[in-house]
Amino acid sequence: MMKLGLLFGGRSVEHEVSVTSATSILAALDRERFEVLLIGVDPQGRWHLGREGDTPAQALQGPEVVLPPTHGSRELLGASDPSGIPLASLDVIFPIIHGAGGEDGRLQGLLDLTGIPYVGSGVLGSSIQMDKDITKQLLRTGGIPVVPWHCVSSWELASRGEEIAQLALKELGLPLFIKPSNLGSSVGISLVENQADLLPALHEAARFDEKILIEQAVDAREVEVAVLGGYQAEASMPGEIRPKSRFYDYESKYQDDSTELLIPAPISEKEAEQAQAYALSAFRLLEGWGLARVDFFLERETGKLLLNEVNSLPGFTKVSMYPQLWEASGLPYPALLNRLVDLALERAEIRAQLQVQRPS
Repeated sequence: MMKLGLLFGGRSVEHEVSVTSATSILAALDRERFEVLLIGVDPQGRWHLGREGDTPAQALQGPEVVLPPTHGSRELLGASDPSGIPLASLDVIFPIIHGAGGEDGRLQGLLDLTGIPYVGSGVLGSSIQMDKDITKQLLRTGGIPVVPWHCVSSWELASRGEEIAQLALKELGLPLFIKPSNLGSSVGISLVENQADLLPALHEAARFDEKILIEQAVDAREVEVAVLGGYQAEASMPGEIRPKSRFYDYESKYQDDSTELLIPAPISEKEAEQAQAYALSAFRLLEGWGLARVDFFLERETGKLLLNEVNSLPGFTKVSMYPQLWEASGLPYPALLNRLVDLALERAEIRAQLQVQRPS
């Protein structure tokens, strides 16, 4: 039986979302194929190994463990006695840590050092998909339309914030979305509809990231496509999100039952095919592997499709769009999880064939 480490939590403002995702995944994993080991990362960044029968929330109180960053090391050691008997060994890891330290390439770098297969994109793919500014630059270069934006650093904001605000108003106008460039779950995002709120919104975003995105707010519907695969990835049918609030904020995603998820999205066949084509192109362009949720804006007035962002480790809660899109496309939740693990093993096998020493 394969030993699967379900890695969740994290030192991020998306910690609670990650715990909820892990709870959903745990309930759906094939227990005839996997022996599941819960590995919870607490808000301070310490790793904990769950005991048999623990929920993800309980696993965060388990014994503290470490994973040595050494190739071939697939064993979790006790943090207080790393030279002692290993507490667990792993065949594959399913990381579902959202946000910083989980889907930005840092965790993937650690796992690559060990050689343990893991679900999702590698270091580069995870890093560039996490950074909304870099994502937009690459998508624009690849001919995929995006919403007009500016990106500023927290240093620039501190040194010439008023100038930056005036420039954004002049070139992008109102309304504007202000976002941390490297964060998800709509944390730190503000919708700015008047000039007086712009500078406070920029400082609010700077609390969470050193890069801040200033993005033109478009009057649009929100459409999402799920991508699954490796070199030959597939796109799900599109779905549409209709929040009752002014935009799809944290509360709309995780706390407000009134948000509508329409699957399939009530859009034309041509629009659906375009969204799927853009999603697959973006997945390849941004070094995706395994899974991604690709989010679009469909402008109400023009019907133009704009790619908003790509999420390399989308939410897996019971209300998350990614697993629901695949369910509606004919792939049930347990089968989806199996497929993601298979893709992790496939990528590890490809990488294992690469030569790492200079030929003699």
